[in-house]
Parts: sequence; structure tokens; C-alpha cells
Amino acid sequence: MNRLVLALAALAPASAFVAPAAQSATVKVQETKADLEALAVELNPIVGFYDPLGLADAEFWDTTNEETIGFLRQAEIKHGRVAMAGFVGYCLHANGVQFPLHIPGDYTTKNPGELWDQVPTEGKLQILGFIAFLEFFGELGSRTNEGAPHYMRGGKPGAYPSFKKYLNGVFPHPVPLDLFDPAGLTKNASEEKKARGRLIEINNGRLAMIGLFGFLAESKVAGSVPLLSFILPYDGDYMAPLQPLHILS
Repeated sequence: MNRLVLALAALAPASAFVAPAAQSATVKVQETKADLEALAVELNPIVGFYDPLGLADAEFWDTTNEETIGFLRQAEIKHGRVAMAGFVGYCLHANGVQFPLHIPGDYTTKNPGELWDQVPTEGKLQILGFIAFLEFFGELGSRTNEGAPHYMRGGKPGAYPSFKKYLNGVFPHPVPLDLFDPAGLTKNASEEKKARGRLIEINNGRLAMIGLFGFLAESKVAGSVPLLSFILPYDGDYMAPLQPLHILS
């Protein structure tokens, strides 16, 4: 699973690194490039606004520039979260830590890069199916979340719908937890604290993506990241989970 998480994290659009803007609950507020330039300083006053590919000026799929910025904002937050999970998973597996419940198989390796190769077909299908469900539910919820606009139409990037709200009554037993903040630690936080938390989350996500790329680079090219010389080498294909012909191989 760590292997798949690492591969997905590698898809993060790094040049979409921008800050979240405060939004009204009733008014659609779409971010502009000027908003990104101003708020990027809050994330990192040293680096500031960094967009070498000029994606903040783009208009994907015949949409407006504001809609494209909304898409990039959502993509960065999503992949930052995946990267944080992948970074932790990589470190845990490299130290021999495994979940007690999983598809039976031979998981003898401590090399996170080799883990996907050892996952049985049934396990791969479960992982891919679960990810597909999360993606579908996230997009569906972004259109039905109490009338809030889609993230490309002024909605809040990174907001994920509640399992308990939308799935209870659909399944025989109530869903006890939400994907985002399952313990409910932020539900009573002030708006100021939540806004600061979003800035911290983006910075942590960026750092996790850089860390994962460091792990991948060192495992493929020894010495490419001198501080990570302890990373085990991997001679397989990190992109195999995203290649349909190789998913079940």
C-alpha cells in the first residue's frame, strides 16, 4: 500500500503551491493569481510565490483562470495529504511495522519500494477500489455539501464531505468516523485557528512530498541524496501501480 501511496504522491503538481484564502459561507469567492501571490508569503515569506511553470496563469480544459486555480489548489492539498500518509507509511514499513489485519501474503521485505510487488492481487484490487471510492465520494460531496460550491467554483479547497452525514442510512450500520478529523479535534476550533491549521497543513504536505521524492531518488540512484544514504535500493518500477497492464502482475 505504501508503494501505491508513494506513486500517487509523485503526481502532485508542485508548482500549484499556494495559500488558502478566507471564504464566506454564502458567497462564492474564487481565488485569483493576485490572491495567491499575497497569501503565499504567509506560507513561506522566504520563498514567497513560486510558479516556474506559470500554472497560475493557465486555463485548463477551456475553464477560466480562477477555476483552474481552484483545481490546482485542491490538487495540492489532496496530494500533500497523500504524501504525508505515504511518508509515515514508508518510515513505518522500513522499520518492520505492519498493520495487524491485511490480505494474507509474504511481506517479508523491509524495503517499502518492494512492498507493492509482494501484495497479492486481491490486496491490490482492494487498495485501488478504496482509492477510487474516496475519489468518487470526494467529488460527489463537493457538489452536495450543504449547497457549498464546487472547489472550482469558489468552494473551499481541501474540504472533504462527511461520511457520517452522507453514508449513514445507506449502509446497514452507521459510519462511526469521518475521513477528515475522525476524532473531531477541530470541530470546535475558532476560524482563526482553522485558517492557521490550513497553512500548516500545506507546508507539511509540501515537506512530505519533498521527503518522498528524496526517498525515491536515493533508492533508484545511490548517492543522489547524500543525507539519505541509509535508504535501501529498489530496482523495480515505482510507476507500475499506475500502469493498467502491470497492476495485477
